[in-house]
Parts: sequence; structure tokens; C-alpha cells
Amino acid sequence: MAANSESFDSRAFLSQLTTHPGVYRMYGGADELLYVGKARNLKKRVGQYFLRASGDPRIESMVSQIRRIDITVTRTEDEALILENNLIKEFGPRYNVMYRDDKSYPYVRFSSHAYPRISYYRGAKSPGDRYFGPFPSASAVRETLYTLQKLFRLRPCRDSFFAHRERPCLQHQIKRCSAPCVGLIDAADYSRDLAKAARLLEGRGDELARELSTEMEQAAEELQFERAARLRDQIAALKRVRENRVISGGAEALDLIAVAPHASSSCVVVMSVRDGVNLGHRSHFPKHPPHTDVAELLDSFVSQHYSQQPCPPEILISHEVEDLDWLEAALSQHAGRRVSLKQPQRGPKQKLMEMALNTAAQALSTRLVEAASMDSRLLELQRALDLDHPPRRMECFDISHTRGEKAVASCVVFGEDGPLKTHYRKFNIDGITPGDDYAAIKQAVARRFARVKSGEVQRPDVLFIDGGKGQLGSALEALDELGVDDLRVVAIAKGPTRKPGLEELILPEMEFPLRLAADSPALHLIQRIRDEAHRFAITGHRGRRDKARVTSDLETIDGLGPARRRALLKAFGGTAQLRRATIEQLTQVEGVSQTLAERIYAHYRN
Repeated sequence: MAANSESFDSRAFLSQLTTHPGVYRMYGGADELLYVGKARNLKKRVGQYFLRASGDPRIESMVSQIRRIDITVTRTEDEALILENNLIKEFGPRYNVMYRDDKSYPYVRFSSHAYPRISYYRGAKSPGDRYFGPFPSASAVRETLYTLQKLFRLRPCRDSFFAHRERPCLQHQIKRCSAPCVGLIDAADYSRDLAKAARLLEGRGDELARELSTEMEQAAEELQFERAARLRDQIAALKRVRENRVISGGAEALDLIAVAPHASSSCVVVMSVRDGVNLGHRSHFPKHPPHTDVAELLDSFVSQHYSQQPCPPEILISHEVEDLDWLEAALSQHAGRRVSLKQPQRGPKQKLMEMALNTAAQALSTRLVEAASMDSRLLELQRALDLDHPPRRMECFDISHTRGEKAVASCVVFGEDGPLKTHYRKFNIDGITPGDDYAAIKQAVARRFARVKSGEVQRPDVLFIDGGKGQLGSALEALDELGVDDLRVVAIAKGPTRKPGLEELILPEMEFPLRLAADSPALHLIQRIRDEAHRFAITGHRGRRDKARVTSDLETIDGLGPARRRALLKAFGGTAQLRRATIEQLTQVEGVSQTLAERIYAHYRN
């Protein structure tokens, strides 16, 4: 259903509008999507925009631009909320609050192994593994993993390390692993410990403590004194852990959402409490039009945030929102259980909310100061590089290798607010003479800007190259071959003494390098971008190099899978003895045929 005219006739449109729940989409000139909203009663909600002046300059400006309204009628109010979220994410309307979480939340993962591994995890979930969280920060996950190791001695090592152990490692010696790799604990006992850890992560710490006490008494009655002593130690450790961490009075599992509003950039803090323990917070800075109402901001954030993240049974909010019962019902349906959404008025929860509000105010203040500093740096960079406007997107390339081994190129991206880490990319450099940095830069730039030219990646305003004239020339050559022109390319060379503040900027059209003052805001920004590219390149190179160095040459032999490799190494005691083995000796290993033995023999002889 749609309405359309050069000057929108709101009266005629409202006269035939349904009272059912649904979603409305407001379009301006050139068919630009201005706003997406949800409504329990479409006629009543849309009519509010036209039947009286709102007093809000943002709303009045939006209404004056409306040329068309599309209506989607839904069966239920919950369907309307879900559809609104999907449309906002897909189209990003100018007048909507946009919540974008650039970084996924971390989890604790139990792997699907006979002796599951506990580990820090961030990313897409794999079937078969168990995930607990999300946690507000990486430090909260690592602290939790440390606690689980102390309490239950669960293994943190990778499966490849676990499979090749012949004696307990250091983690067992310091009493943080029960050494299942060498059979010092059987599968049943390990599973029991894992189940206890899961209960602790699920917020059932009090229940776990009572169960451990019962098990300890039973073990003592059955004269299993070693097991009773171990349970006693677990109870004591659990008590110390719970006492040493910040307990949030009476709250078992909840999230607090506090808003520090600002005309152009507001801060939303999400603080998580699980099993009575404050796990910390995460600050979000959703994009929204100027002077957005706090109630609208909070409503949009809550609905979008919990469409992506698990919802706790209780959510405390700092400000009132419209249609509170509707939002509560939608969250309950999404979670599959009752979810309570309320504003605390007194007691420990109100004190927690005050702490969250103070945290949000501080984070907003810091953000605004950083934004002002970033703005001054971008303006200074515009003047220094003679750009038409302050750069909104900057990229920097660097190369890292060890004497030519396993070279990796990094591409880091900075925007108006700082680093855009989800846009970073690494390039494994192959097919060049080892140590040829010029060829490496050319290959990396060519691969990156082939995607820019195809429209897959946004074009930067400035391209920085860490290096001198040679690297700059290689980058320009790659761009010329792709037909990419009118791009400001700058090489960042270290000064004569290689000290910070003496960097030289090499521009293609200038005969001599450009030197900025050591206290120049533009130079500080360039240094930050260059250092980040350097860090990212080194990280990528070390990962690639270390992976290559720990990879066995057996993995390059066709038909030799993990099980046969383990059987060979176990039979001969290592690759040194394996290299000396005859074909007859190789065929005596289970799973190794005559053909495969000849292939292994030939591999080492060649």
C-alpha cells in the first residue's frame, strides 16, 4: 500500500489508512528512504506526524520532505518490530537511529571433543560446540577461563597439542589441568567437571556450591578421601572467587542500559551482571540524526541490540520508552521466556544504574574530545596534502617479512572517527623474489584496488605507503595499470635519523620531501596510521611464519591424513627416524599401503 504525490496529501492518505499493526516507510524526493517506523495502530501512529506540530525541528524537517509513504501490514505487533529492524539494517534510513556493532561479542566455548577444550571465542558459531555468553569484553572472558581452570582443571590446549602429548604439561603441574591427554582423568570424571563449569557459567553458582558440599560429604562417608579432598578444595576456591569479585546486590542475571544523550552523538552503555557478578560494560555510539529524542534512541537501540544478542531475563533502562509493554512482549517472544524491562527507582539496582550512567557520561565526554581532536587533525591533513576536503577514508600499506620469508602486506583503514578495524585486510605475498619490497607493495596495492575498481570496496581519499620513493613508485605503477587516477598517494619515509617527528612525506609531484612540524596534528595522525599498519603487518607475518614452521612436511604428501601421520610418528618416534625408514618398514605401519609407502620414501629421498 502506498501514497504518492509531489506535495504529499496527508489528509487523503490518513483517511484510508488501516488501524492494524505494521511498518511504515517514508520517502522523500528522488525516492530517498527517510524513515522506517513500527506501529501498533498504523492510522494513529502515522497520523501523529501530521495532525499537530511536534515541536521537534528534526521531525518537522523530515515531515516537510515526505513525498510518499509505503505501508506493510503485519499479523502481529512482534512481526512489525522484527520487520522494522530488518529494514533499518538493510537500507540505513537517514532519520533512523542506526546501531552498528563493529565487533562481535566474545564467548566461552566448550569444543565438541571427547575431552572438550575451554577457550575464548569470537565469530560464527559451529554446530556441536557449546557457547556461554556473550561477555562484554575480552578481559571478562579471560578472567572466567582462568576461574574455570582453577576450579575444575579443564584443558585449554588445542586439539593438535592434546593429541601428541606423552607426559603432562606445565598446566597440570600448576594444578590448572587434570591432564586428560595422558589419561590421568577418565572421560566420566572429566565430563562431570565440565558439567559443573557449565552450571557456573549458566548462573547457577549457589546450586553448584550446595551440590559440591553434598558430593564431598558422600565421598567422605564412602571413605573416598582423595575425592573428598579435591571437592573440598573446589568449594574453597569457588568461595574465594565469588568473594573476590564484585557482587551486585541481589541481581542474578540482568543487563543495564544507560544513555548519555548528546545533540549529535550519544553514548549507550550496556552493563552485564551474571550470577550476581558484574562482568563489566561495553560502550556503543549509535548514529542518529541531531536532537533525537532519548526515548526513541533507547527504544531503537534495545530492539536492534537484542535482535543480535541473547536477552537476559531482566533489562534495566535509564529512561522511559514508549510502548514499553510492546517492546517487553517482543523481547520475551524472541528469547522464548519472559523478559522484564523496567526503570529502577531505588535500592541496589538504582545504584548500579547510577554507575552505568556515570560510565556513559565519561565515555561520551572522552568520545567528544577525541572527535574534536580528530577533526582538527583531518583539517590540518587537508591543508598539508592540498586536498579539496578533509579526508573521510584513509588507507595505509606496509610489508613485513623475515629476510624475505613469508611476506605479508597489511592494509589498515581509518575513517573520520579513527580506525575501522573490520575493514583491515592482510595479503599473503607470493610469486616474487624474497625480500623484494617494491614488488610486494605493487602486488598488494594491485589486489586491493582491483576490488576498489570493481566497486566491492570503497575508494579511499588518501593512500599512504610506508616506505620511500621505490615503494611509492611501485604503488603508482599498480594504480596506473588498473586505471585508477586522481588518488592522492603519499609515501611515509623515516627521516635521516629515523626518529619520530622527523618523518618525510614523499608526494609524486614534489621534487623534495614534505616535512611537517613535529607538533603538527596532521603528522600525529599520519604516525598513528603508519604505526597501526606496521603493527598489523607484523602480526600477520608472525602468524604466517609460525604456522609454516610448525607444519610438518608430512602434510604435503598426498593421501597421508592426520590419522596415518600420527601412526607413523608414533611408530618411528619422529621425523628423523621416519626419513631413514625403508619401504618395508613403512608398510608395517597400520594403514600404510605399498603405494603410499613408496610415495613417502620418494618424498624424503627427493
